[in-house]
Amino acid sequence: MKSRMPSLSLAVITLLAVMQPFADAVEKTYAERLGWPEGARIVMFHSDDMGMCLEGNQGTAKALEVGLVTSVSTMMPCPWVPGWLKYLKANPKVDNGLHLTLTSEWDDYRWGPVAGKPAVPSLVDEQGALWDNVGLVLKHATADDVETEIRAQIDKALDMGMPVTHIDSHMGTLFADPEYFKRYVKVGIEYNIPILIIGPNGYLSNKFEPGVAKMITATGIHEKVWDAGLPVLDDATGASYDWKTTAEKKKMFMKIIKELRPGVTEIIVHCTLRDKHFDAISSSGATRQADYEVMVDPDVIQLVKDEGIILTTWRELKKRRDAVK
Repeated sequence: MKSRMPSLSLAVITLLAVMQPFADAVEKTYAERLGWPEGARIVMFHSDDMGMCLEGNQGTAKALEVGLVTSVSTMMPCPWVPGWLKYLKANPKVDNGLHLTLTSEWDDYRWGPVAGKPAVPSLVDEQGALWDNVGLVLKHATADDVETEIRAQIDKALDMGMPVTHIDSHMGTLFADPEYFKRYVKVGIEYNIPILIIGPNGYLSNKFEPGVAKMITATGIHEKVWDAGLPVLDDATGASYDWKTTAEKKKMFMKIIKELRPGVTEIIVHCTLRDKHFDAISSSGATRQADYEVMVDPDVIQLVKDEGIILTTWRELKKRRDAVK
């Protein structure tokens, strides 16, 4: 069974690198620009991959209810989306976005595009499923088909009555090509839905994602997004996927919390209640189960309180951005 790591590191460091030349132009953190006081440390603990499987839905639901998770994102092509929608309707305050999905990365558990193969032929493999890694998407997928599919995923969610507080990118695919990225920004602005994008001064991004696979040439894009009325993050990281054990994750999360810089930061996890059924899907069960265990760990929860960290959601970010003149 292949184990493919989500390419969030690519996504975050690419955006960071694109925006670095504009660091001097940003005097305030985006947290301050959104109305929080100078020096405030604002965090979203964000769990990805809702709808992928029952075990992910269950783990994230518990982490929302008794842990630190404040925000989630859903993979619309996946089979457990109806079950997750049922949970959302019973819990309407949950901050749910879309994990726009252009890959189907597991060997024996796969999904196809929401738009259908005839509408987006460059997005599918010989099984009619989405390509199983980002490299194959880059090799085959046209930007037009990418835009058609991400619009279809958003429209499906809205038609189902699913809240869509933001959009981001599964495995970082939309950040791996300049044309895909342009379409992602365009669609977010058009739908007036916040997008995962960071400003020029990310600390965790520099620390944990120390490489750029491809540079996106998008001059001042974070300010374009801000000027369009959407919030921008100061920092983000998905480095937790690389930490395998609960003990390692707990140590690293506590270190991150203590060293957190001022601004709005998204810390991405994949909370899952691992079982034999999940292990038949993916070899990533250990790191996902460990994410869940750390997100509900009393010591970590208490440290967040002791450090004066303010927890937020994408819904609150958009509300605050709407209030800024």
